[in-house]
Amino acid sequence: MIIHPNAKINLGLNVVRKRPDGYHDLETVFYPIPLVDDLELNPIYSLDNPYKLIMNGNAIDGEDEDNLVVKALRLLLNKGFNIPPVEIKLNKRIPSGAGMGGGSADAAFMLRALNECFCLNIPTHILELYAAELGADCAIFIQNKPVYAEGIGNIFTDISLSLSGYYLVVVKPDVFISTKAAFSQIKPAAPEQNLKDIIKMPIEDWKDYMFNDFEYSVFPQFPEIATIKQKLYDSGAVYAAMSGSGSSVFGIYTESQSLQDSFSGCFYTCLKL
Repeated sequence: MIIHPNAKINLGLNVVRKRPDGYHDLETVFYPIPLVDDLELNPIYSLDNPYKLIMNGNAIDGEDEDNLVVKALRLLLNKGFNIPPVEIKLNKRIPSGAGMGGGSADAAFMLRALNECFCLNIPTHILELYAAELGADCAIFIQNKPVYAEGIGNIFTDISLSLSGYYLVVVKPDVFISTKAAFSQIKPAAPEQNLKDIIKMPIEDWKDYMFNDFEYSVFPQFPEIATIKQKLYDSGAVYAAMSGSGSSVFGIYTESQSLQDSFSGCFYTCLKL
């Protein structure tokens, strides 16, 4: 089985309050985008171990056991599901540390693939609960559709939103941002206007009403990220923002763009939505 875990962007991200458990309640709109990894899953009954992981593409630091696709497999095994040894081939195209949920998507798609490939019959709402155990962003990729998210990013409300026909430019500088550090400098506050209302506005108006709170803490530390956002607006983006806690920045356009020369040394792609 070969599947293609896709990335997401955050359309707005408000850090609303700090919770007693130390986490933060958020409000955001998750929107899936067609930037994908390749995940191949094959049962190999002769394997002595539960899995064999073969990695290609963008490098990921850490041991195999730390990879979220392996953690997804381990989670289902620990819950008692009968899964034979598997060979896992993961080709990484989604950049890591980008705020686009690449690892989370891999984990969620791994759960979905195992469920389908081995006829585990796990219902969707249970898969979402399992995915949430792997990470706050993982659950959105089970149904993989635009949603308004609350809580720590795991309480979903369906929304009617399509950016079909627009083009998306994604730029990621060679910068690593610690999510913990980004949260530590945030001052939580309820937004003046709910994102569910803002996304109903014409997209040209979003820039005046929809914001990512992490930009206020990240941009002073990494001014090159702020510069990328401004360049996207200067080149005609109708809306631009940092995704998640960074470091990728995206711009939404009405026409395809070729801006690679403006972002030397950065990951760059232009996608049709």
